[in-house]
Amino acid sequence: MGIKKTLGFGVAAAALGLSLIGGGTFAYFSDSVQTTGTFAAGTLDLDASPTAIIDVSNLKPGDGATRTFKLLNKGTLDISKVKLVTTYDVVNQAGAPANTDDFGKHILVKFLTNVDKTDEVIYQTTLYDLQQKTPDAVENSFYLPFVDERAGLKAGDSDNLIVRFEFVDNGEDQNQFQGDALSLKWTFNAVQGNGSEK
Repeated sequence: MGIKKTLGFGVAAAALGLSLIGGGTFAYFSDSVQTTGTFAAGTLDLDASPTAIIDVSNLKPGDGATRTFKLLNKGTLDISKVKLVTTYDVVNQAGAPANTDDFGKHILVKFLTNVDKTDEVIYQTTLYDLQQKTPDAVENSFYLPFVDERAGLKAGDSDNLIVRFEFVDNGEDQNQFQGDALSLKWTFNAVQGNGSEK
């Protein structure tokens, strides 16, 4: 047999062997596992009790009224701040002297205190001036360990607040406010805490 035939058979045998190997099957162990993930957002749910903080009538200069109310975090996320927004409307009774001043300037928020935090006044000003501010009702800038709570409102927690309103007697003629009615609305806006590693 010539060298060409011998090489030809060798190449043919090699090609056949490769085709058998390539077309054949191999037996081996294998395993697999699936993983899943979920993303669920928490909730901020701030509630106040009672929702009617104050309802008084027949006020005269020098009168005051103290009320307590509760802020509750009914959500699943901690609240870092609760910003208080103040708005009000004044209704002048028909036939009463015309107002030349804003009744809200004569209603003093004598104190607004969070008794669950350090015993300090959150704010003391008139309703008129309070409209321009947004104090934090759950702030605690003087936190004392083992005595009071840190600032904010944890999920499922509540804070008790005390407020005193006073119709300021300025020693002058305040007849223009006779029969006036002031409708106050306090809106408490909850703000979430900073993000954290989960």
